[in-house]
Amino acid sequence: MHIIVCLKQVPNTTQVRINPETNTLVRDGVESVMNPFDENALEMALQLKEKHPGTRVTALTMGPMQAADMLKEAVGRGADEVVLLCDRAFAGSDTWATSYALSTAIRRLEPADLVLFGKQAIDGDTAQVGPGVADWLGIPCITYAQGIEVAGETAVVERAFEDGYEKLEVTLPCALTVLKEANVPRMASLRGKMAAKKLAIEPMTAEASGADPAKLGLAASPTRVMKIFSPPPKTGGVKWEGEEPVVVARRLVDMLRERNVI
Repeated sequence: MHIIVCLKQVPNTTQVRINPETNTLVRDGVESVMNPFDENALEMALQLKEKHPGTRVTALTMGPMQAADMLKEAVGRGADEVVLLCDRAFAGSDTWATSYALSTAIRRLEPADLVLFGKQAIDGDTAQVGPGVADWLGIPCITYAQGIEVAGETAVVERAFEDGYEKLEVTLPCALTVLKEANVPRMASLRGKMAAKKLAIEPMTAEASGADPAKLGLAASPTRVMKIFSPPPKTGGVKWEGEEPVVVARRLVDMLRERNVI
């Protein structure tokens, strides 16, 4: 079985800066980490690798050269191969262009039985790339996955909701977006760290991936961000103490009426 895990390097949430001209995140020179949800997707792949001998796990990402460090971390945890999709042509891609670019890279690799994603990326929270890649590849996609059992060419996926869960049977290949509740990501092993340290990563360019230049980058992205701004700081609330509950309730109702809430 061949499993491809799509990872994303995201900036630390305390160091986010916005380019005022393009309304995109400034990533150059910013400390980055593996997207937390993607850690769970990687862990799911590694657990399947342990259950099914002969399984190979490929970690794939699109980003600048600094994303190579994240791929080495994936190798340290147990990934067998890595692919870094890196080219200035990808700069500014929205979720549509990103999913297209990733799908072209996946088509260049050995056919995958599973393509795994984290539920969403913490820097965008769109949850669109996983389903987008599946659509470009023409394979089914199951979102909110928290468990999977594979038998032959079929998988049974447990999909979680706020009020319960369901189990779906799907024929491979397929794509999954994985919840944090699916597992607890492992740390890199010493052997894995040593292997990652020796790893030389040769980036895959847009030309090498076979992508259509007209579908890449900011110019090809249909999403247009008109404005990005920080939300106003939260103000202190009103606290009423020392009165009977019925009196407090009346005061609350009066205040809501004054503000035309009710």
